[in-house]
Amino acid sequence: MLKKRLYALALSGIVLPVLLAGQAFAEELPKVVRIAAVVYNIAGKTTYLNGQAVLTEGGLEQTLKDKGVRIEWVPASHSAVGPIINEGFASGKVDFASYGDLPPIILNASKPTVQLVAPWGRTGNSYLVVPAKSTARNLEDLKGKRIALHRGRPWEIAFANLVESKGLSFKDFKIVNVNPQVGAAALASGTVDGFFGLNDAHILEDRKVGRIIWSTKNSPPDWKLMGGLWASNDFIKKYPELTQTIVTAYVKTNYWIAQEQNKDKYIKEYGTNALPESVVRRDYDNDIVAWKDRWSPLYDQALHEHYRRATSYAKDSGLVRTQVSLDQLLTPRFVDHALKQLNIEHYWQGAEIQARR
Repeated sequence: MLKKRLYALALSGIVLPVLLAGQAFAEELPKVVRIAAVVYNIAGKTTYLNGQAVLTEGGLEQTLKDKGVRIEWVPASHSAVGPIINEGFASGKVDFASYGDLPPIILNASKPTVQLVAPWGRTGNSYLVVPAKSTARNLEDLKGKRIALHRGRPWEIAFANLVESKGLSFKDFKIVNVNPQVGAAALASGTVDGFFGLNDAHILEDRKVGRIIWSTKNSPPDWKLMGGLWASNDFIKKYPELTQTIVTAYVKTNYWIAQEQNKDKYIKEYGTNALPESVVRRDYDNDIVAWKDRWSPLYDQALHEHYRRATSYAKDSGLVRTQVSLDQLLTPRFVDHALKQLNIEHYWQGAEIQARR
């Protein structure tokens, strides 16, 4: 009898840990996933940039609902996207965020916190604008002049590339560090001689207070904004399967948008939730990068070169004290798996690097 009791205890000592180990492989899903995104207030309605496209065309909302998971959108004002989202990640109040390159590099410089799990592609152009009556025709004409530039934002990399390509440095200009809204107002009032920002530059032209003298439209692909969906390291570690589900929805959205037959619908229903349709179309027109390739989620040569440049620039310019490793930032395995899941592994081709300067 004693032998049987000892055997039973021994058996339970083996079986219980095995059962517990088996349970560990199945994710206990959270009730809520918190996703930060740029927010706009349009006609009194809060709108998250590209959020509805991911929910609708990517099927994210229904997919998570089927798993018993709810999405909580975390607003990040366009005037201070980077600091707001970085604070959210640092405080553990954000799990995912759609934003650009320099802010997450700045965040990771102090402690590895986030990883790029789904690139947007080459989706954003930057513009150099001067007052409508200015005689300036190029960057060189602005030497010694005041240029509004929000430091630490994604488009700073494009400005740095332009400055360096002309054999100049930031010291050749009087950089006024203000957010885009203040920068645009300063240009309109004549307080600054130039303004470097995004596609709202077209609005300044429409109002006849500004004139675009340069853009990234015909620059190398790695000069464009290359943000994407970033995920908390803690979330990835705790919920790898759920992370994959979310990334797959984002890649599915990119695939839908990238198809030419969906271009007009995307612009009208999702791309114009913050800017007039005419502005959005002008930003996309006459670009060196084709519509399909603008939405490529591939970790290709152009993306690696962009982030190599961005991490080096962040350190050399004093935005951060320590160099951030690319291996710490770029995590392609989720996109690779998503492309296979969706059977679109060969839809996009990687972009090669053109002559930079």
